[in-house]
Amino acid sequence: MKLMDQKRYSAVFQKKNLFIFAIIVFTFFLDRVSKIKILNLQINNETIFVNDYLNLNLVWNTGIGFGLLSSDSTIFYNIITLIIGFVIFFLAIWITKSNTTEKFFLSLILGGALGNIYDRIIYFAVPDFIDFHYKTFHWFTFNIADIFITIGILLIIIKDLFLKNVKNL
Repeated sequence: MKLMDQKRYSAVFQKKNLFIFAIIVFTFFLDRVSKIKILNLQINNETIFVNDYLNLNLVWNTGIGFGLLSSDSTIFYNIITLIIGFVIFFLAIWITKSNTTEKFFLSLILGGALGNIYDRIIYFAVPDFIDFHYKTFHWFTFNIADIFITIGILLIIIKDLFLKNVKNL
């Protein structure tokens, strides 16, 4: 490879990685801002009625996404936090070895995961507050990080299931 081609390749590679890093930071930032806002609004632990299908109601989640595997056990909590830390580490490695589209999808997951692990370390629980419901049926309460994680996972699944034969994805 010629020196000029190497420099051009390096510049493109750096721009792509800077874009991916920006997505991770933006996702983390949006999650942090939303959680800080809801924590400030819900000092009295009151539900904020948005409309007939959405409330903002602070719930402290010690489990994983959507409150799954919640427990009062400190040992169990620490084990889950450690596993999440390993997943984040491997996500970061996966991003470095992925193509551009997959990097984008994984960066959404990583930004959300970083937002949630930050809360696990600082608050020893993750503040969830988005409560979708229909009459008396309530979906799991979740947060902005969970939205980004879910979108990233769904996009990877869709890409792998339906777009396998499309080049450069």
